[in-house]
Amino acid sequence: MATGGIMSEDAAISPSWLSPDPTSWASGGGSLLTDNSTGGLGAFPSEDSLAAGPLPLLVSPWDIVLCSSGTLIACENALVVLVIWQNPGLRAPMFLLIGSLALADLLAGLGLVLHFTCAYLLRSDSAQLLTVGLVVASFSASVFSLLAITIDRYLSLYYALTYNSERTAAFTYTMLVLLWGLSLCLGLLPVTGVNCLAEEASCSVVRPLTKNNVAVLSVSFLLLFGLMLQLYVQICKIVVRHAHQIALQHHFLAATPHYVTTRKGVSTLAIILGTFAACWMPFTVYSLVADYTYPPLYTYATLVPATYNSVINPVIYAFRNQEIQKALWLVCCGCVPAGVALRARTPSDV
Repeated sequence: MATGGIMSEDAAISPSWLSPDPTSWASGGGSLLTDNSTGGLGAFPSEDSLAAGPLPLLVSPWDIVLCSSGTLIACENALVVLVIWQNPGLRAPMFLLIGSLALADLLAGLGLVLHFTCAYLLRSDSAQLLTVGLVVASFSASVFSLLAITIDRYLSLYYALTYNSERTAAFTYTMLVLLWGLSLCLGLLPVTGVNCLAEEASCSVVRPLTKNNVAVLSVSFLLLFGLMLQLYVQICKIVVRHAHQIALQHHFLAATPHYVTTRKGVSTLAIILGTFAACWMPFTVYSLVADYTYPPLYTYATLVPATYNSVINPVIYAFRNQEIQKALWLVCCGCVPAGVALRARTPSDV
């Protein structure tokens, strides 16, 4: 694995994620990633090239999309963090994990916006390395938080009668410390020298991360996804078994509303896992097989959907929660509608 210092006079970071050529997006390139052009990294077109052709666009539309996504992600998750922070009733371990997810996505959104700012306004090598590290750490913490929420849901169902009474805050805090500590370590790698500034041939599809660095991140994601899949399969089995036991006790028929809500619960779990896979799997697989010589267009086409997962997370994990809904209504209008206050929890809320 090739390493490079935080700053280098001979090899500077490109204006954005991908390409040293700000106009390469027009031919399938971009600026957040890398391509195999021969121009100096971070260098703008010379006066001769400007005179020979039309004036190039110096801001990639793809980077504008990423910056816009980052703004939406930051605003949306900031609302969740604010509600959980200000409401003393939202201190249960489940809400701490949801808050961790929202905080990670909030930092990821801010990282995307800050990277755009540093790339096109500040043009500082060290600042761009810091923002790349922030983005890596934040998205890592987001994925780890999703795994922690899945573990919490599985244990709360598997030990339905005793888990809440035996579970202590220390267990949740331990998971939070581990996931944020590991995410911080991953984010510090490019800042502390594990980058491809000194050797462009070692670059991955996301500059300045090395191919080996991205491979470790991608394989880790696949392992985490496999674990989440197994846990959600077990959750589905528990939900169906509990519903069957309740049906036998109350002599329900298969067409009763309880079975309908149980099927909704299983469908909700499928939607949660399917959305997660649809957002992250394309970029994960692509980053394993591609390198910096691939057209940056492909990287943007897989990276942008991955950021949308942080837009969807608050909808799935926060805004659907009854207690958070009540807190949001209190913050927005100072009252709670009767339909929200009286809504009973169903299996579809898992």
